[in-house]
Amino acid sequence: MAPKIDCYSKLKKFSLDQGADLFGVADISAIKDAFLLKKETLANCDKAICVGARLSPSILSEVVDAPTRLYSYHYRMVNLLLDQIALKLANLIQKKGYFAIPIPSSQIIDWEKQSGHVSHKRLGVMAGLGWIGRNNLLVNRDFGSQLRLVTILTNIPLKADKPGKEECAPCQICVKMCPAGAIREEIKDFDPVRCLEKLREFNRRKMVEQFICGVCVNVCKGKNK
Repeated sequence: MAPKIDCYSKLKKFSLDQGADLFGVADISAIKDAFLLKKETLANCDKAICVGARLSPSILSEVVDAPTRLYSYHYRMVNLLLDQIALKLANLIQKKGYFAIPIPSSQIIDWEKQSGHVSHKRLGVMAGLGWIGRNNLLVNRDFGSQLRLVTILTNIPLKADKPGKEECAPCQICVKMCPAGAIREEIKDFDPVRCLEKLREFNRRKMVEQFICGVCVNVCKGKNK
C-alpha cells in the first residue's frame, strides 16, 4: 500500500494535468451519514477528494444583472470538464483496488433546499479550498466564487487537508449586486428562497435554459485580487 502522502501527490498531479485548478481532501468519517446515498455505499468510505475548476473571468464580466447565454454554456462545459476529471480519477482509484464514487458537479436532488447527494462547497471548506461566503457559495482566496467543484468519495489512503478558517472580506459587493436581494451582511442570513425565485424568473424569461444567475459569482474575485 502506497504511503498516504504519495497517493495524495499523485492524485493531485493527475487532476491538475487533466485541467483542474484546485485539489483537496476532506475527512468525511463523521459526516457521511448526512449524504443522500445508501449507508451500504458509504460503509467503507472515509475521504472526499474535492476538485475545483476556475470559471472564465472574461465570460463572467458580462454577467452584470442577469445571466447570459454565453455564461450558461460555459457553466455547463466547466461542469462537464469536472465530471470527466472525477470519472477518470475514480477509475484510476478503482484500478488500484479501492472504492471510489464520483458525485456529479451539478445535480440537484432537492430544489427547494438546493441540495445534491453531497454539498460540494461544504466539503470544499473541509478540504481547505476556501470558506462559505455571504453569497452561500465557496469562496477561494485566489478565485473568489469564480469556480465550480466536483467530489469523489473514496477509501484510498490519503492525508486530509485542514479545513479552511478564513472569512469574507468586508467588501459586501455581493450584497449590493444581488438581483434577488437574497444576500445579506450576515452570512447566516442568506435567503435561499429568494435566490431560487430569481433563478426561476430568469428561466421563465428564457434568458437561460438552466437555473443559474452568476451575478455574485462575477463580483466575488477573492482576497488576492
